[in-house]
Amino acid sequence: MRRLLLRAMPAVMVVGAGVLGYAVAGRADEPAARIIKVSAKRFVFVPNQLTLKKGETVEIELGSEDVPMGFSAPDFALRSDIIPGQTTRVKFTPQKVGTYTFLCDIFCGSGHESMDGTLTVVE
Repeated sequence: MRRLLLRAMPAVMVVGAGVLGYAVAGRADEPAARIIKVSAKRFVFVPNQLTLKKGETVEIELGSEDVPMGFSAPDFALRSDIIPGQTTRVKFTPQKVGTYTFLCDIFCGSGHESMDGTLTVVE
């Protein structure tokens, strides 16, 4: 049994490496996402107006300068926590044209209720 396992080991390692390589590299035919950096601080997102193209994959990199925040774009079913000192990434491909709101959904102090921005998706 031990010899059988030892003979099979190289094949298992090659298959495992192939699966791992695919998971790390992603799909070769998938276009690179456009990266948009957004900083959250009491009580504003900078920038707070984003213009996106319909069908173009974007990755929003979020960071907080002071306290935990949230990022929510309900029209796109996007939601994430933003932790100070860490980068949070939200990747998506908008499929509808229009102007939509994104907002902070974790209470960050008085002024929180006005912390929002707009996502404008164009053809």
